[in-house]
Amino acid sequence: MTWTPLHAQIHRTIRARRLFEHKQRLLVAVSGGQDSLCLIKLLLDLQPKWQWDLGIAHCDHCWREDSQANAHHVENLAKFWETPFYLETANEPINTEATARNWRYQALTKIAQLHNYQYVITGHTASDRAETLLYNLIRGTGADGLQALTWQRPLTDNIRLIRPLLEITRSQTEQFCQEFNLPIWQDSTNQDFKYARNRIRQELLPYLQTNFNPKVELNLAQTAELLQAEVEYLEQAAHKLRQDAMEEKINNHLNHSLRLNRQILKTAPLAIQRRVMRQVLQEILPDAPNFEHIEKLTALITASNRSQTDPFPGGVIAIVQGDYICIHQQR
Repeated sequence: MTWTPLHAQIHRTIRARRLFEHKQRLLVAVSGGQDSLCLIKLLLDLQPKWQWDLGIAHCDHCWREDSQANAHHVENLAKFWETPFYLETANEPINTEATARNWRYQALTKIAQLHNYQYVITGHTASDRAETLLYNLIRGTGADGLQALTWQRPLTDNIRLIRPLLEITRSQTEQFCQEFNLPIWQDSTNQDFKYARNRIRQELLPYLQTNFNPKVELNLAQTAELLQAEVEYLEQAAHKLRQDAMEEKINNHLNHSLRLNRQILKTAPLAIQRRVMRQVLQEILPDAPNFEHIEKLTALITASNRSQTDPFPGGVIAIVQGDYICIHQQR
């Protein structure tokens, strides 16, 4: 086996960040594109050192005419590498990026549960991290959206999603694939400019690299890394403040008011107040709260007595009663 600087870097990253340990069962998501082929080749080469049990999973979204051929291509690679292969095929074509992403993670989790894999490994890179930061920034988001691609997160109580390539750029994975003559499957949808991410990848990032900073991908990825640590800290601080301020626990049916002590909340910086309110709203609203939802609830911390919000989605309202913000289902 040829040991490249990329092998050494990923070996160090896995060990330094404790992404996973020796003798673990790893399910590797392989689309057939350059990033996922680079990932599986690296892990296969490192396998003797770490003694992992590796499996390859492929998700067929059925949104391209060649998707079945793509799946067969990955299956043949798995056979060549003598690695277990698992295929999940969508029951009907999936036509949006968000729907595809949700279905894909559900499918990977299902495979991991059925076959006792402790980790799901994906080939997201620093380039993906930069694109995600720009995509969410353009749509409008806070720090959480800007650091959305993290090194790891739980999929279930027993299965974690791991992204070992977040310090590697797409140009590096391409060079690696060329060096080892890996058979990349070209995804035609990557050239379809109706998807915003493709325009960011093909037009915006190259423009920024040419006209502003040739290392813009890595710099944006590093910004996401810094934000990740800050978001974790802020979320922990907000959780503690919320526990201190909440005097009644909300139940599943909102039969009782949730009461937040305004005097306790007033002692915190605005950034923490907003996070407390977002955490509260995430539990009681049918969908994720937006900026306006969070702001109108946060405003009640300093509002006059008897002030109240108009109904949130689902019919929940919040009203100021002395030192408390009371949140309950509108009758």
